Amino acid sequence: MQTVPLILKLTAKNQRLREAYQSEYGILYQGDCLEFLGAIPNSSVDIVFADPPFNLGKDYGKGVSDLMQSEEYLSWSKQWLSESIRVLNPGGSLFIFNLPKWCIEYGAYLNQQGMLFRHWIACRMPKAFPRGKKMSPAHYGLLYYTKGEPAVFNKVYTPIQVCRHCGGEIRDYGGHRKKLNPQGINLMDVWEAPEDVWEDALPEDNREENLWTLVEEVWTDIPPVRHRQHKKRAANELAPIMLERIIAMASNPGQIVIDPFGGSGTTFYAAQKLKRYWLGTEIGDIEPAVKRLTDLGNGNVENWESARGKTKCKIKHQESIQLELFSFKPS
Repeated sequence: MQTVPLILKLTAKNQRLREAYQSEYGILYQGDCLEFLGAIPNSSVDIVFADPPFNLGKDYGKGVSDLMQSEEYLSWSKQWLSESIRVLNPGGSLFIFNLPKWCIEYGAYLNQQGMLFRHWIACRMPKAFPRGKKMSPAHYGLLYYTKGEPAVFNKVYTPIQVCRHCGGEIRDYGGHRKKLNPQGINLMDVWEAPEDVWEDALPEDNREENLWTLVEEVWTDIPPVRHRQHKKRAANELAPIMLERIIAMASNPGQIVIDPFGGSGTTFYAAQKLKRYWLGTEIGDIEPAVKRLTDLGNGNVENWESARGKTKCKIKHQESIQLELFSFKPS
């Protein structure tokens, strides 16, 4: 496999990319996504995660356009999608987060390019506001493709969802409850509420009482970060739990993750926490990402998920909770 230092060296040759931050695990550049991807060698990374601007006219800072004609936006999207495919190792994973409107177009293009469809993960984000003659949007799409059969797919476990009031299980499991593996069942494409992912995890002495389930294709615990205590920039950003889950599922420690739309640095933060090498760029303001990574380098781990509501576990258990959540079983 291509070593990280060589990839970093080759990327640095592009004079239009300015190095903004470097750690033992990766480098963050400031520059255009196409310049960044174009500087990476063929078949050299294991995960590409992309959360591009949604073309909604939002303000991402000076020099960043988020309002193109649809044809222009799709043409630009196909350029970075093609580059993402090129830089992926055989068996590597591509994750793209966007509106369903654009995910449909992306999926059609990726199918034409021979990529292997794995999942359309629905990240549930209900909004209670009028939409005229449309239904109120309730999810964003997270496309999951691989370059051929996946080289890595780790099973990630979450607790079985229970009612907060009565304690009963919300799902009936089709009468197969007694057949569930005590270690859990696969992640579903629906992600449950964060307190069901994190707060129900028990300390070591009570762990035998905890029941775990694999994640499904609908994830309901990935809202945009809006609380000022956790928000790193004015524009939208993603919750760390989302990237930790993706990286845990589709890579192993020591593998390489890239993000051509770095934003507030969530991907790099998650990769570094999970001991993956990373590389990325952001064309706009890079200070939020630099601060997040600098804080992590100084040992300040964000307990963002636990801070979103009441907790049943003390912060001192956070590390063991994460280890339990991201305990993998390669398929």
